[in-house]
Amino acid sequence: MASQFVIEATDANFEQEVLKSDLPVLVDYWATWCAPCKAIAPAVEKLAEELQGQVKVVKLEASQNMNTARAQKVSNLPTFVVYAGGQEVKRKIGAGGGLQGLKDLVSAAQ
Repeated sequence: MASQFVIEATDANFEQEVLKSDLPVLVDYWATWCAPCKAIAPAVEKLAEELQGQVKVVKLEASQNMNTARAQKVSNLPTFVVYAGGQEVKRKIGAGGGLQGLKDLVSAAQ
């Protein structure tokens, strides 16, 4: 369900897309059955579009990519994690705050 601005990550490409990225990365850990995940999805898309070239926005369907979700200690959905230089910089659990909440989260890595 990724758009032209959002990259879909999996267990197979997580390291390449996220940990080895030259740009800071916001990862949206979500699931198809998660209502709050679906509710905030348009804000994730908008953020990806607005910050194109500055921040990479990646979605990882946690229930289909459990190895990565477990390795990144994700136990609640949605969880948003900002990575820079392959390291976790900041984490936010839940869909509260909308687009501005995501922008505030990402600003930690810029």
